[in-house]
Amino acid sequence: MIEEIERLIGQYVAWLKDRTSLRQLNDCVEITTPHLDRDNDYLQIYVRRENGGLLLSDDGYVLDDLTSSGCTLESAKRKKLLEATLNGFGVRQNGSALEVHATADSFPRRKHDLIQAMLAVNDMFFLASSVVASLFLEDVAAWLDLHEIRYTQKVRFMGKTGFDHLFGFVILSNGSKARIGGMTAGFEHFAEWKETDDEKERCARNCADLA
Repeated sequence: MIEEIERLIGQYVAWLKDRTSLRQLNDCVEITTPHLDRDNDYLQIYVRRENGGLLLSDDGYVLDDLTSSGCTLESAKRKKLLEATLNGFGVRQNGSALEVHATADSFPRRKHDLIQAMLAVNDMFFLASSVVASLFLEDVAAWLDLHEIRYTQKVRFMGKTGFDHLFGFVILSNGSKARIGGMTAGFEHFAEWKETDDEKERCARNCADLA
């Protein structure tokens, strides 16, 4: 079995080499790898000589792509997460570029570190506000379905001012006994729904009509 896996690993290494291409660009070499980002584009890194060694960089591709996709990393928490991710691979940020330094001996490992960091930072796209909001709505719908609660999604109502208001979910209630609470809270922790005076008067009229 070990001999078979060794042979397969050899085939994998050959596959990686066969699908890695090089191109000379002025003072650097562009390496196109077989690794794909979330857009199914091949990751590329750029290598040039610096201070007697080699500088490997993504030339700002990953962070610039996140920004153009609506995922900014300006908040303190997101900056800290980015820093922790890069530190885990020994990669530094220089402006928008992700970089590592290498010697001839450490080149294979450092190239691998940079690619891993690029893939990890690329996945931070899922912190974009639009993505987070979409995932939250899916979680809410799944929770309502699990508890067999009837609801309607994305309903628009017009308020007294004439402006429309879009509600993510409209949930049926049992009238005057409606309560409100968090998805993960027990019903005993739900609070009574606070009605306005207009709602109370309307409810009273409806109850009178049914009497």
